[in-house]
Amino acid sequence: MNAPNASGWRPEMGEAGAILPATVSGDHGLNLEEKLIFELAAPGTYGVDFDDADVAPAPALGKFLRKAAPALPGLTEPEVVRHYTRLSRQNYAIDLGPFPLGSCTMKHNPRLNEKVARMAGFADVHPLQPTQTVQGALKVITQLADWLMALTGMPAVAMTPKAGAHGELCGLLCIRAALTARGEERPVVLVPESAHGTNPATAAFAGFRVENIPATEDGRVDVAALTARLGPDIAGVMITNPNTCGLFERDLKVISDAVHGVGGYVYCDGANFNAIVGKVRPGDLGIDAMHINLHKTFSTPHGGGGPGSGPVVLSEALAPFAPLPFATLDADGVAHLVEEGDAHDHGHPNSFGRMTAFHGQMGMFTRALTYILSHGADGLRQVSEDAVLNANYILRELEDVLDAPFAAYGPCMHEALFSDNGMAEGFSTLDLAKGLIDEGFHPMTVYFPLVVHGAMLVEPTETESKAGTDRLIASMRSLAERGRAGDVTLKSAPHYTPRRRVDETLAARKPKLVWKD
Repeated sequence: MNAPNASGWRPEMGEAGAILPATVSGDHGLNLEEKLIFELAAPGTYGVDFDDADVAPAPALGKFLRKAAPALPGLTEPEVVRHYTRLSRQNYAIDLGPFPLGSCTMKHNPRLNEKVARMAGFADVHPLQPTQTVQGALKVITQLADWLMALTGMPAVAMTPKAGAHGELCGLLCIRAALTARGEERPVVLVPESAHGTNPATAAFAGFRVENIPATEDGRVDVAALTARLGPDIAGVMITNPNTCGLFERDLKVISDAVHGVGGYVYCDGANFNAIVGKVRPGDLGIDAMHINLHKTFSTPHGGGGPGSGPVVLSEALAPFAPLPFATLDADGVAHLVEEGDAHDHGHPNSFGRMTAFHGQMGMFTRALTYILSHGADGLRQVSEDAVLNANYILRELEDVLDAPFAAYGPCMHEALFSDNGMAEGFSTLDLAKGLIDEGFHPMTVYFPLVVHGAMLVEPTETESKAGTDRLIASMRSLAERGRAGDVTLKSAPHYTPRRRVDETLAARKPKLVWKD
């Protein structure tokens, strides 16, 4: 028996409910089982025929001559094209439907951004070109930097970090450099339970000892526990705001003042900036450093569409220690790159060094600035308002069938958090996530944050329409009702995919990544 989707239709039923023949392999419609490209090719076949070479190779190349034909599959061009096209049909993409991944902000990537990024003057530049030949590209970097500083209320920004965690490392290296300049060695960084998982990992990688701060009943930082731990050994605190429970940290200014009071610094994980851009300036909350994921807040491609980009805004206290290089404009509007050789002349002698070989991700800068300019300040404010509205709509529409641990404490921000509490015995978050695949959606973030057992974190973003959001809600409601009722077909979902449910532990620990004959 195959499980029904939200409409009650089953794959073995025709229009009038007639039973259709099942296929042995599980293929149906255009959802076909695809073999590896090596398995598609017959041994000894070739897609192209060549005459035997009658020219002797150069003597100098002798040792590089092949002793046997390369182990490549022999396929014709139509076979190759069809293989990869069939594989592409099995990929889920933001252009097919919503990615409701909590804390990942998988929003639509406007095509205007792509068009501008592909303009020859941006796409074809090289980082070693003379600066006078790339003035436009450097001015894109400085203009984007100005926007990021204005939106965050911060006086400086490091543009070169390549991703969020890379930005975290940049901020912590600035903090370490500032402490060293003061002649202090502070070994401890405090990280709340509601922070992103990269925060403690980055702090440990940077050489700090990590200590956790618990959360309160309403999912926010326990301020009393944090302030009680403050002392001369505290380098700083890494806090995510809005936090991973989808909640705004109302006491962040109080926390910042307390940390500054003992000589520490405040790092803010800005991955969730999409929820507050245009509404709250982190600089006004006492933040010393915060990375901004351009692929989350400002719509540059995410994940496989990367690379990412994680500029870091810095307070006046940390700005002197920012990494090199950075772009700047002189009084005549001419762009320059400040490198190690001229950092002292530009009033920047205390930089901790470099984060990358060159200047950052040009394609990401161009896309992000295009997005910002096309929205304007008022449009960016509406982005956050709509993202928060959509998340709260999902929260309130589902809280009667899914446990929502923090729903009683007011509205959420950009993401709604649920748990598998209330499901029938033996049913869990994983079953609902797999069932959502059958409904035609990418699953939500599961089992994160760790402060909630069986967590399901749903972020619709602002680019989903009400009609699209209603479809997602209807599917999640159907799955929740099936889970509460103990529908056994949910335990074997997904049913409509070439691969059924796999042993995820085995797949993670013993993956088969290389084809062998």
